[in-house]
Amino acid sequence: MGLAKGMIGLLLLMPLVAAAEEIGRVSTVFKFVGPNDRIVVEAFDDPKVEGVTCYLSRAKTGGVKGGLGLAEDRAEASIACRQVGPIRFSGELKDGDEVFKERTSLVFKTMQVVRFLDKKRNTLVYLVYSDRLIEGSPQNAVTAIPILPWPQNQ
Repeated sequence: MGLAKGMIGLLLLMPLVAAAEEIGRVSTVFKFVGPNDRIVVEAFDDPKVEGVTCYLSRAKTGGVKGGLGLAEDRAEASIACRQVGPIRFSGELKDGDEVFKERTSLVFKTMQVVRFLDKKRNTLVYLVYSDRLIEGSPQNAVTAIPILPWPQNQ
């Protein structure tokens, strides 16, 4: 009974829709029924760092299960974050802060992006990885942004 309550609580904490905007997609495998398997490219802004946008590419499973949201997506992802304006911090940054999270299976698997601040090099570092309730994946990708002054229009 305790495990069931814990699972329900975990499900309530997970976002039901992505906080990312889809930029584009390409089909990788044709499916006769349901959507094709595809690679999607999404963009999201760092919620605590104004002036930073991250671009995430990842596989999405199609077919009947994928169309119904029942398929498990692969753990592979690629990330590129860029400075798109003056960098301003809203609040204190903590190493390992979660900046993006989305379910990649019905219940147990998520794709996450976390941020680290490399103070010595004045750089923001973003890591994308996939985890499961029981066992995650070592597959990951990383990107870094040096914190630089933004040129002013004259």
